[in-house]
This record gives sequence, structure tokens and C-alpha cells, in this order.
Amino acid sequence: MKQFLKSLLQFTTFATLLYVVLIFLWGDYAPTKFKKNLNYKIGFGGHLFTRLQEVAEQDPVDVLFLGSSHAYRGFDVRIFERAGIRCFNLGSSGQSPIQSTLLLDRYLAQLKPRIVVFEVFPRTFCSDGVESSLDMIANAKNDWDSMVMALRQGNARVFNTLIYGLWMDTIGRNAAFSEPAKRGRDLYISGGFVERMPNLPGVAIETDFPPEEWEINETQFEEFDKMVERLEGVGITLILIQAPITKAYFNSYTNNDEFDRRMNEYGNYYNFNHLINLDDGLHFYDSHHLAQVGVELFNAKVVEILKATEAQEPSAN
Repeated sequence: MKQFLKSLLQFTTFATLLYVVLIFLWGDYAPTKFKKNLNYKIGFGGHLFTRLQEVAEQDPVDVLFLGSSHAYRGFDVRIFERAGIRCFNLGSSGQSPIQSTLLLDRYLAQLKPRIVVFEVFPRTFCSDGVESSLDMIANAKNDWDSMVMALRQGNARVFNTLIYGLWMDTIGRNAAFSEPAKRGRDLYISGGFVERMPNLPGVAIETDFPPEEWEINETQFEEFDKMVERLEGVGITLILIQAPITKAYFNSYTNNDEFDRRMNEYGNYYNFNHLINLDDGLHFYDSHHLAQVGVELFNAKVVEILKATEAQEPSAN
């Protein structure tokens, strides 16, 4: 029995090392079409690489924004700064509570926000969060928090990409990588916001959607509950905002009220699909992202909410 256990340990060690080496080789040399379970794309949309480089040097803020692309494309830091609100936007593509928890683990103590604004798009509470985790692994320095995130998801693509990402970090292959501020119609604004240039003439926004329901992934709500408890435990005010999407897209979902009820249980929840009247063709560049003219109207209302919240805080008296 002792010899068997020794042999098993030796085999397991050898197999693990062989697997890791194969991941390195596969990531470096295999054609992209064969890497379905290894997805490492640094600087691939959303400017997350630049955002995470910048936040590492960021001083404390009044407000921290978290959430999906609706956050980093929807909360224009320039508008809030003009209103006297120091802020940083840590949104990322498809960011679900699993990735938001990782970002809080890394930056909450450094940024010391009085208020966290969490953008709650129902789709992120329906997802498994895998794509957002892959984005985070490729564009950030990986650490213990990355491993915890991968363990929470238990997904082969996340594990494989994390192994490869740790290898890339170790050899410093991305040390000289630089992401352009302008990519296509996107322009990165210091502080984490991405401004979208106006659509080209003739570009139509989709208006025809079949009826659907949001199918909630309860794992995301479990992670969300942990995040809420953590912020409450350190006395940080949490504001939940559902950013506006086009009426056609929003109304295609038949259980919006159900999601609203769940969010209202946490308090400080604002669904801007009910609070602001925007034009689908004028104020959006696609079915669920605001054009800059829409961002400005939306943010003016968010500033009012933040100012009212700050006025109620003990430190403001």
C-alpha cells in the first residue's frame, strides 16, 4: 500500500507538470481555432489592460464604479469630476459579481471609496462569468485572487487560461505591451471610461426582439450577497443602478419586475429604464449601450443621486 501511494504521488506530480508544460506550448504555438479551452487575449476590447494599469497608481476616491460594459461605457468620469466627485471606473466587459469581488479584494483598501456604485445589468446575473474572468486573467497581473476566482467557477477554460497567464506573468512577456487609447470607435478616457464615437450614417439599431426571460444564475447572487455584506461591514454605501437600455430591448424581457423586486431588497436601487426617458435611435449606439449624448443625460441624474447620498452621510455634516 505504501509503495502504491508513493507511485500514485509520483505519477500525479509527473502528470501535473506535463499538463502545465503542454498548456504553455499549446498557448504559444497552437493555431487559434484549436484553442477553444485556452483563451488569452490581452488588450482585446474594453481597455481593461489600460484601466488596470492606471488604477494601480490611483489615489483614494469618493466613488468607485463597478459593473459590466454598461459601467465603463456609461459612467463618464469627466462628468462626475466636474461635479466635484472624485471617482474611478472599474467596469469590465461582462463583469459579474464574481469578478467584482476580485476587483474589490485588490483595490478597495487602496481606493477607500465612500460610495460604490454597482451597475446591475440582469444579463450579468444570468451568466457564468467565464468570459469576464478570461478578460481579467489576460489583462491583469495574476495572483492568489485570480486562483480563488478560478476555483469559484470550476471551468476548464478559466483554469487553462490562468495557468498560461501565470506563465506569461512569470517570464514577463507582456512587460512592454502598450494599449492604444483609441481603438476603432472607442476612446479611453483617464479614470476608466470608454467614450464611443458616433455611429456612421446609415447604421441602424436593432429594434425587433423576441420575448424572453432573464434566467438568473443563483451563484452570481451568492457572490453578490457576499460583496454587499463586505461593503456594509466596512461602512461603504452601496448604490445599485440598472443603466438604461433601449425600450425595445428592455420591453422584450417579460420578467423585469422580478429582477427589480430582488434588487429592491438591497435598498438604494435605481432602474433607469423607468427613471429617464431616452430615444432609442438618438441616445444609444446599439440596443444596450448609450451614445455619448445619452451618457450625459444619464450621468446628470446619477450625479443628483450621489449628491443626495453624500448629503445624508454623517461625514458630510
